[in-house]
Amino acid sequence: MMEPLQIIEESDSEITINWSDGSTTLYRAPALRRACPCAGCINEWSGEKVLDPANIADDLTIRHISIVGRYALNFHFSDGHETGIFSFKYLRDQTAA
Repeated sequence: MMEPLQIIEESDSEITINWSDGSTTLYRAPALRRACPCAGCINEWSGEKVLDPANIADDLTIRHISIVGRYALNFHFSDGHETGIFSFKYLRDQTAA
């Protein structure tokens, strides 16, 4: 399993993850929010995206990051959204935005 070796909060809108395979990925808050995998953003029955990405401000920030077990991160965004659980696999599969 791919695991993060280091999670660095670069600013209130960017984090970097150094992965166990030696790669590094930069994540920006608006891109993470637009890719949120929670049931409020993705229809859990159809898999269809419910969230309109155009409704996410480009100046969105991350207020707080929580670690979920040993498998995921939870982001608390400045728009009040905080229900998404981003597994490390899901994050690793995302491209830097």
